[in-house]
This record gives sequence, structure tokens and C-alpha cells, in this order.
Amino acid sequence: MKREFQGQMAKSALWCLCLPVLLFLLLVPQDVSCARFLVIIPTSVKSHFLMLEKYMKALADRGHELVVVSRFPQIQPISNYVDIVLEGSLNGSNPKYTLSIEQALFIKNPVVNAMSLAKYGALNCGAVLNDPSVKQLINSDEKFDVVVNDCFHTDCFLPFAYKFGAISICASTSVLMPWANDRMGNPDNPSYIPNLFTSYSERMNFVERVINAVTTVLHKVAYHFISDCPSQLLARKFFGEDTPDLADLARNISLLLVNSHFSVNAPRPLVPGVVEIGGMHIPKPKPLPQPLQDYLDGARHGVIYFSFGSLLQAKSFPDDKRFLQAFSELPQRVLWKWEGDTLPGQPENVQIEKWCPQSDILRHPNVLAFVSHGGLLGTLEAAYNGVPVVGIPFYGDQRSNVAHLKARGMAIQLQYENITKQSVLEALRTVLDQPSYIENARRTARIFRDRPQSALDTAIFWTEYVMRHGGAPHLRSAAVELAWYQYLLLDVIAFTLGTILIFILAVRKFFRVLCSSKNVLVKKKQE
Repeated sequence: MKREFQGQMAKSALWCLCLPVLLFLLLVPQDVSCARFLVIIPTSVKSHFLMLEKYMKALADRGHELVVVSRFPQIQPISNYVDIVLEGSLNGSNPKYTLSIEQALFIKNPVVNAMSLAKYGALNCGAVLNDPSVKQLINSDEKFDVVVNDCFHTDCFLPFAYKFGAISICASTSVLMPWANDRMGNPDNPSYIPNLFTSYSERMNFVERVINAVTTVLHKVAYHFISDCPSQLLARKFFGEDTPDLADLARNISLLLVNSHFSVNAPRPLVPGVVEIGGMHIPKPKPLPQPLQDYLDGARHGVIYFSFGSLLQAKSFPDDKRFLQAFSELPQRVLWKWEGDTLPGQPENVQIEKWCPQSDILRHPNVLAFVSHGGLLGTLEAAYNGVPVVGIPFYGDQRSNVAHLKARGMAIQLQYENITKQSVLEALRTVLDQPSYIENARRTARIFRDRPQSALDTAIFWTEYVMRHGGAPHLRSAAVELAWYQYLLLDVIAFTLGTILIFILAVRKFFRVLCSSKNVLVKKKQE
């Protein structure tokens, strides 16, 4: 009897302890209820998925349900994360789409580059919308609260938000594309905002400003005809003839998350609906594999890390461009991300790895320089970890990324076509021997890290913010409602010039009449 009484007392005490906690959980208002997300990442480029993967997992951790259309399904299943796997998808970490050096050089020209991307986007749109799983989704009665779209020539997927009556969010894995500003009413003055397809930083001379302005206008016009028009046809084919114009759907985007940060990509004006989340992909520090840790720890003269990312194949380098002769003359060790099993002519101080935990490697104190193609993810990781860069850009935003690092005094740029043993040695010795490069890199890292909240927390906050406020139309700039000639004040300029012209003509007419009258009077007097 005594034991039973003690047991009842213990239960009562436990209940008394739990009751306040339960009441607190019930009474405290939650910021936002759990929502259902449709996330569309149709590209075959692995880096695009990597940039958004942490964001999606963070949403899942907060209780939201995700349906993700991509080519990169999760290896470890997550209960509230469902993959819609596109045909030709991968189950591993290898990229689906890679480029040889020859292909990269072919699309190096900004115009060719932009047209190639637009063509790729149109082909990818058609392939994805024809995918049986995506067709089934289009014809389904599914319910979604938010649709997140990868902003990379993917406007053909904007009708998903319209179909499901959902909030539309776009995530740009690069800095803002030239045409992305218009849909958000975001200022994009080309006098100091460089086009990401150029090799300019924010400070341009007269010739560079002319080229930047012309390039920006041409890219916007080309995007409309090469990408928008085919995408519009595809959208109406798959979503129905009553699908609104994609331009109207684009102007209805509630939030645009941008993979940039002012410490690296330069300050620029942003409307509230455009939020910088540069560095969101950077993982928390993890221990390196022991062999790699030992290799870096044992480098008495430091380490040079060499990687051209997941898209460019270093093994396609011709023999005279493989840097090996230059590396063999350096006292530093060189860690090279190399796709092959062997590297012909490999010097003793060079180690090759097929896969490298890049951010953790750059975080190691013995890593003194990073030889990179200038991809944005690697650029941001170099800035985050304060590592000087020798940039060898090829296409896309790579030249712009390296130009921004140069402007911050933490990088040197080499042109691939002009690479020689001597130029590589000079570039590496400059960033290794001149203290200003490491000092500027560390200063950039301090600025990059100094934020009120992490990039991931920023992305999550603003995502849930637009959910709490029904799409947050109050964030949208009135500029999206203006025609292009109104936005550029061409109608005001035309009215002003017209008024001035009319005034001048009226004054001229007045004086002509006045002079004519005087002549008549003089003539009459003479008669």
C-alpha cells in the first residue's frame, strides 16, 4: 500500500513539473505553421543543387514538408522530404553535366555564353516538363503553399505557383542575372553594377561602362527572344492555354534569394524582396579524413589547393597547360582535385584527390593559396576562409567573380590562353610572398562573417516571413508595375523636351510676329 501511494505521489509530482511546460508550448504563438513546399531544381549542374540543399534540409528540420524535383535525390531518406527524381538522375555525388576545357573556351565569349545558357535552359525546360513524373505532378490535385524555383533559365516552371495558388520564391545560385532585376523592380544601373558575364568589378572606366551598359541591354533583349518566348510556348503547352504570360508571373515573385554578399560582390541597392544569402552553402567545420589531415599538417612550407570545381574537367587540360613544371619548382605542397586515377608526370610535391571537402581544406591554416576557375561557390568559400586566390576563369560569372576578388586585393587573374610555367610561378609567388594578399583575404573574411545572423538563418527567416504575410506584397517595389519607358523616365524626358521645344517655338514665333509688326510700322511711317 505504501509503495502504491509513493508511486501515485511520484506521478503527481511529474505531472506538476510537466504541466507548466505543456501550457507554455500551447500558449506561446508559433511564428508560422508548417507549410508544404514544392522545390524545383531542374539543372544537371551539381553545384546548383548543393547551394540549395542546406536550405531545403533546414526547412525540413523546421517541420515543413518538401517535395523536391531534381536530378540529385537524397541518399539518406528524410521523412518529410520527398524526391521526384528526374530521368537520368544520379544517386551519388558525381555531377551529371561536365565540361572539357575546349568546351569551356568555346563559350567564353559573353554573347556566346549567354546564348548557350539560354539554349540550354530551353532544352532543359522541354526535357523536364516532358518527364513522366513532372507531367503527373502538373495533372495532379496536389496542394502546395510555397513553390521555390532555381532562377537559372527556368521561367517555364513559374506556372507551378500559379497552378497551385502558392507563394512564388526564386533562388539565384549566381549573383543577379541582368534580367532578374526587372521582375523585382530592383535598380541595376550599369554605370557601377557590372554585368556578371563581363570581367569588370564595380569600378569601371569609361570604355568598360560603355561595354557593360551595351552588354546588359543586349542580354535583356536576347533573353526575351531566346529564352522567354520558347518558355512561354512550353508553359502553355503543358499548363494550358489560359496560363498567364511568364513576364506577369515573374513580376509576382514574392522573394528572390541571391547567392551574393556585398563583402565580395560589391555593395549595390536591393529592394526588400531581394535578399543576399551568399555563403549559405558553406558547411559547418568537419574533421578531414586522416590521410588528408596528415598531408596538410605535414606541409612545412604550406599547401596550394588546386580545384576547378565539379563542372570543369582538369584531366582535359593539354599537357602544356597542366602547371606541373611550375609546381615542381615550388617548396609548397600542392593538393589537386583531379578526376583521373593517375596524373602523368606528377611531381613529388603534388597529391591528387578525386574528391575534396573544399571548405574544410581551405579552413586549414597551412593552406596558403587557392588556384581556382572562379566558380561562385569556391569564390565565397575562399572569402569565408580568408585564402588568396589565383583565378583562371573561363565562362559564365567566373570572370566577374575573380574581378571582384581582385578588387578586394586578394586575387590575381591569369588568362588560360596565356598560361606558361613562368606566369604560373609569378602569380603564385606574388600571392605567397606579398603579405598584402593574405591580409586583404583575412579582412574580407572578417567582413564576410560579420552578420546579424547566418546566411542560412537569413534565408529561412525571409522565407517564413513571406509565408506569414501572405506573399508579402508590401515588399514589392512599385517599379514592377511600370512599363520600361516609364521606369527609365523616357515619357517624362519626352514631355520635358517637348515642352521646352514648344516653348522655344512659341518664343521664336512671338519674336517673328513682333519683328514683322515693327517692320510694318516702319514701312508705314516711311510711306
